[in-house]
Amino acid sequence: METASPSRKPEKSEAWSLKVRRWCRSRRCQLWRLLLLPFIPILALIIQTTLSLRHSITNGRDVADVEEQVSRATELGKLVTRLQQERSEVAFFIFTNGSKLRSNLTQRYVRTDMAVQKMGDLPVLMFKNRTRPVDGATFQAELTELRASINAEKSMTEAVEWYTNANAALLHHLTKEIKDTDSSTLWRYLVGFKNLLRSIECKGIASVLGINYFARGYLQAKAYERYVAHMTLGRDLLDNTLNLVPSLIPLHKDIKEDSPEYQDLEKKNQQIVDNKHQEGSVAEAIEYFDQTATFLDKLRAVQKQLREYIREGATESLKDARQSEAICAGILVLVCVVSPIIIALVRNAVNTIQVYARNLSEKARELEHEKELSDSLLYQMLPPSVAKQLKQTQQVPAEFFASVTVYFSDIVGFTAIAAVSTPYQVISFLNSVYKLFDERIECYDVYKIETIGDSYMVASGIPVRNGNKHASEIASMALELLEATSMCRLPHRPDQTLCMRSGIHTGPCVAGIVGSKMPRYCLFGDTINTASRMESTGEPMKIQISEDVKREIDKTGLFITTPRGVVDVKGKGEMTTHWLEGRRPGSRTPLSLAPTHPQTRSSPRYKHDKIFHY
Repeated sequence: METASPSRKPEKSEAWSLKVRRWCRSRRCQLWRLLLLPFIPILALIIQTTLSLRHSITNGRDVADVEEQVSRATELGKLVTRLQQERSEVAFFIFTNGSKLRSNLTQRYVRTDMAVQKMGDLPVLMFKNRTRPVDGATFQAELTELRASINAEKSMTEAVEWYTNANAALLHHLTKEIKDTDSSTLWRYLVGFKNLLRSIECKGIASVLGINYFARGYLQAKAYERYVAHMTLGRDLLDNTLNLVPSLIPLHKDIKEDSPEYQDLEKKNQQIVDNKHQEGSVAEAIEYFDQTATFLDKLRAVQKQLREYIREGATESLKDARQSEAICAGILVLVCVVSPIIIALVRNAVNTIQVYARNLSEKARELEHEKELSDSLLYQMLPPSVAKQLKQTQQVPAEFFASVTVYFSDIVGFTAIAAVSTPYQVISFLNSVYKLFDERIECYDVYKIETIGDSYMVASGIPVRNGNKHASEIASMALELLEATSMCRLPHRPDQTLCMRSGIHTGPCVAGIVGSKMPRYCLFGDTINTASRMESTGEPMKIQISEDVKREIDKTGLFITTPRGVVDVKGKGEMTTHWLEGRRPGSRTPLSLAPTHPQTRSSPRYKHDKIFHY
């Protein structure tokens, strides 16, 4: 059974990695990246706004709960106040044996019943020293029964005990209803309201005990302890309320300063605290009771003002919460509406950028293609090494070469051929000949300088020096071109063969760029003139070489030459020349193995130059 090669796993991972890299470079990936950039802050803004909205909704619920607590606490406070007032009236009624009434007791009962009705369903209360809770129906039944049993002969302590227990149970329930740790700004007012209710309750209980003191002239130890405890607790609760709600301090100050009875009441309270035995006085007891009741009524006015503060604060807090909730909701809706628009605009911008980038990339490719064409044209006009130097420095100085070999050739009878041929036939004929020559010289370390009409000029040893190989390279090339010429026929005159006359000379020269509009790589020196004379004084289908060329190729021992003799050369006088006959047997190098050089061998530009020269 064949098993998978372990090398396949790395191949798969490399393939996946390649796919991932390709996708990361793709336009779709770039689009997602650019869309993701604005989406991140938008998402953060949506999350932040959502959290703010959630906080506003939670805060609104808390404020609504507080408002409900305020309403509930207000109704409970009113009921406690009515029970306190009713307890005072009942205690006063019993103390005076029914002879005096501070107000109509029946009307007081009606006000208390109205407070009970406004409460709706009364909360379940736990009275002191009872094991079973008291519901709303039981509460009303016991209150009705208590009212029916009140008479002048009934004990004051027994009469007010039920009221005290009822108020204690209501205040306990109110304490549980009001959250001391509420996060809203109303908790101080709520706690102050609760403490003020308890303070009035404690002072009310203490006032009943104070009546007993002035009526009897002393208080028993247990009653005295209760008085001191309730009076101290009431004072502490009142001070705590003023600390929690400083805005009530001026109202409390007005009560103390504007009431002349207040100082007298404080003296009576201190007298009770001293608990000195004295003769009982009903009149003094009634006076104390009246002063205490008046002071408690003024405290209830402060309590009413505190209720207004609470109601206004709750309404304002609820309004702020609703407003904040509406603002957060509006911002969230705005963000949700604007976000798709922003993303769409970003997408359009990205698409525009991608189209622009694509066009820019196409233009860059076109520019690169044009650059390649211009470089190719430049390399056709000039040798690559010279062209690179010209591109880098913008100026190429002329260079001296101590030894180069120059080849010239032309077509014998070209003028006569052109005279009997059409221009198109001449162009076609020259193109076919020079195309053949250009293909052959590619196999040698030579450089085609130019073509002028039927003249063909090639050099070796420039622009890149090749040591002493230049003469043998040109000699091999000349033999190759002569052999190729013997196989050429005129396309429009197939019976006529092509005859070529060639000449070669070796010597020094100077090469450089000439011209700025149409720069050309030109050779200067007597060597070029002598090589041209070797061609012009030669014979058809023969290669005439100078003595210098023969000396160089003889060093290789590869070529066969025959002396021609002395030739009168214009401008040079008499010169000894030779005919290059061929290569020695066994020394011929196949074309595929012929020496080559990294420089461009020929310049195809001159295939077209010959047309204009003609």
